[in-house]
Amino acid sequence: MKEKDKLHTGKLYLPRDSEIVEYQITCLDKLYEYNNTRPTEMAKRVALLKEMFAEIGEGSYIEPPFHSNFGGAHCHFGKMVYANFNLTLVDDTHIYVGDNTMFAPNVVVASAGHPIEPVLRSKGYQYNFPVHIGNNCWIGAGVLILPGVTIGDNTIIGAGSVVTKDIPANVVAYGNPCVVQREVSQHDLDYYYKNKKIPKKLKEKYGIQ
Repeated sequence: MKEKDKLHTGKLYLPRDSEIVEYQITCLDKLYEYNNTRPTEMAKRVALLKEMFAEIGEGSYIEPPFHSNFGGAHCHFGKMVYANFNLTLVDDTHIYVGDNTMFAPNVVVASAGHPIEPVLRSKGYQYNFPVHIGNNCWIGAGVLILPGVTIGDNTIIGAGSVVTKDIPANVVAYGNPCVVQREVSQHDLDYYYKNKKIPKKLKEKYGIQ
């Protein structure tokens, strides 16, 4: 099996293999082009994202600068995903993000890791496991999501969290390591921030009970 064929298997492989590097550089050229677009070149940005990503839904957008090992080539975004500045996707294997999910600034989603065993690590060996982030999630500023993690629909990950294990749907989770703090509750359906109530008109408009 070629090293490139091991990218998505979870097996140890050598990322400096010439075939992988050649493919990666092609992807990074497009990423460079994206990050050097002007704010007035929105149509160009949208077109480039469609070229760069494995899948990207309508209305999804990433603020430059955007950082990615393979320029999004192994990333699958749903519709209306928004990522603020300095999103880093270590997309050596697949990263899946559902519809309407938001990333605050400086989020890192990592699909790649290295052996703890020192000899193999010194030789440059690597392994990859996919990351799954559900629909309608909010990933707070400075969050780090590690390889193999799944985050369920509607979940909020608080700023600065390090997500080392799966997080279920419909919860608020934060910390290092990130753990579930509580479920989304009736309070969240009535208040958008501390004691600030969601306007009645908005609740009626969107059927919020």
